[in-house]
Amino acid sequence: MRLFAAVLPPEDVTHELAAEVAELKKLPGADGLRWTGRPGWHFTLAFYGEVDDDLVPDLSARLERAAHRTTPFALALSGGGQFGHGRALWTGADGDLATLRLLADRSEAAARKAGVPMGEHRRYKAHLTVARSRSAVAVRPYVAALEAFTSRTWTVDELVLVRSNLPKSGVAGEQPRYEAVARWPLGGAG
Repeated sequence: MRLFAAVLPPEDVTHELAAEVAELKKLPGADGLRWTGRPGWHFTLAFYGEVDDDLVPDLSARLERAAHRTTPFALALSGGGQFGHGRALWTGADGDLATLRLLADRSEAAARKAGVPMGEHRRYKAHLTVARSRSAVAVRPYVAALEAFTSRTWTVDELVLVRSNLPKSGVAGEQPRYEAVARWPLGGAG
């Protein structure tokens, strides 16, 4: 299974982001970007790639412990930026970023301890991808528009293990499908 650990914004926050993205799509050149949709909006904490089925139970148990050891925290979508000369356009986060980073580190450590091959460790950068491009695109107007964006603040109270199903149809622009395969309350909440 192709898996990753994530924080999912609540529906009312994704509605706020959808309204912002609708405005971004009105900017010149917007049709040259592949816009992600609400089902795919998440903060990836740790990307695991293809995980052997035998490793999933141990990974799940370790993620559950990581969630239990992490207290719920405040987060909001805020601002924006880009990676790779416009290959990814994203909105960022505001709030308790230290706890978000801690949860990301714990999610990565859980995988390493469960035997999931992980690449080189990088400092976590909170971002939620709103658009992608196969080639370099001038996204400065989009980043500038996102700078003023801030959603309402919500309390992150769960860690989610998500399965990513890549498109198989070959239809241009088709998005991956995401399904939550497990959810664990933070700090033993709930």
